[in-house]
Amino acid sequence: MKCPFCSHNDTQVVETRLAEDGDLIRRRRQCAACEKRFTTYERPEVNFPAIVKKDGRRIEYERVKLRASMNLALRKRPVSIEQVDSAIERIEEKLLNLAQREVASNKIGELVMRELKKLDKVAYVRFASVYRRHRRLQVAGGRSEQIDSRADGNLPFV
Repeated sequence: MKCPFCSHNDTQVVETRLAEDGDLIRRRRQCAACEKRFTTYERPEVNFPAIVKKDGRRIEYERVKLRASMNLALRKRPVSIEQVDSAIERIEEKLLNLAQREVASNKIGELVMRELKKLDKVAYVRFASVYRRHRRLQVAGGRSEQIDSRADGNLPFV
């Protein structure tokens, strides 16, 4: 493992343990050259289904993109990193449980909306307003409209 501080290739594992959820291995490492310590996480490599975009293109699933879109919706909201990580884990688990080689991108959008709705209503509305191309929303201030969803009828904002 390459040291992130001095780029030296010789590092030693000082401590190994399971992360809180048990799905990751956390390793503390020490560089032989600069003697600084750093943490790495290991997770099993899993083959996620390919994502089929609206125009028919197929792209690889990228956890980074999922996290970025959720973080954008959750910006300046009181939601912890651990809560976001758990939501991403649930989305990935659902993707794997589909047991399909390809998944439409709108299916992932629907899964993200469901998780955001559980985490934070404002983030849900933010994501949904962009995801649904500013379709009707229920907003604070008396208007009672809702977001329509093709996946399971309606996902009302409550």
